[in-house]
Parts: sequence; structure tokens; C-alpha cells
Amino acid sequence: MKPTSQLEKLCGPGKPLSPEPPDANEYAGLLKSGMARLTDASNSTLSLESRFDLAYNAAHALSLAALRKHGYRSSNRYIVFQALQHTLDLGPEIWRVLAKSHEVRNMSEYEGLLNISEGLVNALIEATHKVAIALERK
Repeated sequence: MKPTSQLEKLCGPGKPLSPEPPDANEYAGLLKSGMARLTDASNSTLSLESRFDLAYNAAHALSLAALRKHGYRSSNRYIVFQALQHTLDLGPEIWRVLAKSHEVRNMSEYEGLLNISEGLVNALIEATHKVAIALERK
């Protein structure tokens, strides 16, 4: 009997993942979008808010690409960051930064409170670079 992966355990009714065959075009689009946004997020002439938005969306696109490459689709944005441990072998020092950024993003999107700092944006950009590097290796 085939062992159940951690990602498979997150599939089923009421769970955040569903199996879906990988799509090379979707993967390429997510990778291209993520890398372009990551490059732009490093542009220090942009506002801190813009850099945060670009870096967060880059992190999400790259993390989703990793999940899709493994043959899964998520029903919520947050799970793509939690799954990095299983999709790219990245530890909590990466996905915790991304999870914190997700919380900040939600506060901004849903409550109009954007509480960011240069330190958070720099940590987000650094974590996203590590996601990109790990994605290239897989």
C-alpha cells in the first residue's frame, strides 16, 4: 500500500487541498509572474506599501507554483505557505515570515490597516528569494 503524503492528508471534503494534475502552462505563468514581482519588489524607489504588495504576491505565486507542480490546488491562499515544508522542503524560518505577511495583507485588504515596516518587507523579499531558489532546484 502506498504511503500517504502530508499533502494527501490535506485533501478531502472540508479540507484545504484537492488533487489536480499539474499544468505546465499554469506553472510557467505562475513562475514568470512571481519572478517579475519579486524583481520589482526589490526596487527601493517604490513605496514600502507597493514593495510589500509585490513581494507578497510574488511569494504567493511561487508557493502556488510549487503546490501545483506537486499536483494539488488550494482552496485558500494561506495553505500554499503552510505547504512549503512539503512542496519545497523549506522550514519554519521561511513559512512563518510568509504567514505573518499573509496576516498583514489580510488586515490591509479587509480592515484597511496596513502596518508594515522596512524590516518586514526585507524579510518577506528574502524569504521569497529562498522560495524561488528552492523552486528552481525541484
